Amino acid sequence: MDRFRSTLYLLFMWLTIPIATSIFLLAYPVPYKYRSKLISSWSQITLHVLSFICGLKFEIIGKENIPKKPCIIFCKHQSTWETMALQLLFTPQVWILKRELLWIPFFGWTLASMKSIAIDRSSGKKALKKIVEQGTQRLDEGNWVVIFPEGTRKRPGEKPDYKIGGAMLAKKSGYDVLPIAHNAGEFWPKGQYVKKPGTIKMIIGPIINSNELSTKEINRAAEDWIESTLEGVYEKKYDNEAN
Repeated sequence: MDRFRSTLYLLFMWLTIPIATSIFLLAYPVPYKYRSKLISSWSQITLHVLSFICGLKFEIIGKENIPKKPCIIFCKHQSTWETMALQLLFTPQVWILKRELLWIPFFGWTLASMKSIAIDRSSGKKALKKIVEQGTQRLDEGNWVVIFPEGTRKRPGEKPDYKIGGAMLAKKSGYDVLPIAHNAGEFWPKGQYVKKPGTIKMIIGPIINSNELSTKEINRAAEDWIESTLEGVYEKKYDNEAN
């Protein structure tokens, strides 16, 4: 039954993504803060359909920790789900992502229109410089900057690998970090389209003040909070893969 429901949801996405992408691109001349609301509305629709078809709901805890001004969001990356859920909470937002994602038909075109900071991860210092320069610019313009600090999706319990780019942006720009943990990977696993019914829990943590910490300390504080929080969020225990 889960496979059948997931197939229906996949069909819904295949049929509607080209339409949604066309709308986003046609709206390109409109200021980004208004276009981002279109993307947020689309994410809300897809999550409602996900709940209706697949029985996959979600609960958000810690909204009181969201600051009034935009900052840098460090979010655990386990699934496709969080890319939509974050749109409900933070508008307008931009992502730091690998440039290869821009080459994906429809999805990549939308990302390109979202002021994304696309980097070549093999370029080392050049990529870090781009993250700091363009990330600071986006923040100064009033955008939330979303970064998945491990750079790729991780399975629940998999050993974490937090890269330094997001923490360097925080230290150089002076903007704070908002850590976010969730267990979406237990219901919508990496590399699989079958979605299990249940309730995803997303936890928004306390602000990490970038002015009071070094770059390494910012990264460690975010990793410690996210990974320790996940231990209390997961539906089941894992074999200490994160240690």
